[in-house]
Amino acid sequence: MGLDTNAVKLLLHARQREVNFRRIITIGRQMLYVKEGDMKRMLMQAGLRDAAGTGRFLPGTYAESFLKLLGAETTDSLDASDYEQASLIHDLNRPIPRELHARYTMVIDGGSLEHVFNFPVAVKNCMDLLEKDGYYIGFTPANNFLGHGFYQFSPELYYRVFGRDNGFKMLNMYLYTDRKSTAFYEVLDPLDLKGRVTMANARPSYLFVLAQKTSEKEAFATTPQQSDYEHIVWSGEQKGNGHQGRKKPSKLKKLQVLWTDSCRRRFRPMGNSHPASVRKIELDLKSGQG
Repeated sequence: MGLDTNAVKLLLHARQREVNFRRIITIGRQMLYVKEGDMKRMLMQAGLRDAAGTGRFLPGTYAESFLKLLGAETTDSLDASDYEQASLIHDLNRPIPRELHARYTMVIDGGSLEHVFNFPVAVKNCMDLLEKDGYYIGFTPANNFLGHGFYQFSPELYYRVFGRDNGFKMLNMYLYTDRKSTAFYEVLDPLDLKGRVTMANARPSYLFVLAQKTSEKEAFATTPQQSDYEHIVWSGEQKGNGHQGRKKPSKLKKLQVLWTDSCRRRFRPMGNSHPASVRKIELDLKSGQG
């Protein structure tokens, strides 16, 4: 578990959004996996010139010092074992004790929840750890991580988890590939698109999730449903299989479609995702906090 170059860049971007880093708990104790030169460059871009020259944030060291640079006064960590000296020991497959509820202004999952079998309980624990107006930040596998953990996740899941029914608001969701020079793409809510956000590509890809707790509600009091099934009226309530009266495409047309799809999957970072579902963005790292 750790913060790589892209995770550090996204945390600096969150700082630019002026989210509250004051009391942080990380899911698993996080290490830094960023080359010293890359860290210095990003800190300079974020306006943190004094910190950039200290050499405090070396690869292979724990991330608490970096989190304090972002504004943290408390930097706790939670894990199922003490092998990395986490400050709190708890198995996320089970509900957290009541005394941990609403204790933190931020929860950071740097890549742990995909390893917890009972995901609904684990993510609810993260939600319960937050006080009202607190923030959840997640870096989670989306595509091409088969065998890495129990799961890899879709945008639909996180949009439904961090929705109004559960007392949350999704602020940003970005999709990016496992490359230092990756571009970042904002992912739109399938509920707003009235269609599924799908992607097949050739590169390991992550989701970045930034959500805020807007009210105290019991999470999952109503079980989330996939939006296109919950709102089946989008299909026009057609009878039959929906293909009646359609002209069958020619073999040439089929080959053209297959070739185009194959090229998109192989050569485009976002693969064959629909252009309406993702849009490229530029990350701003410079904060008004100075």
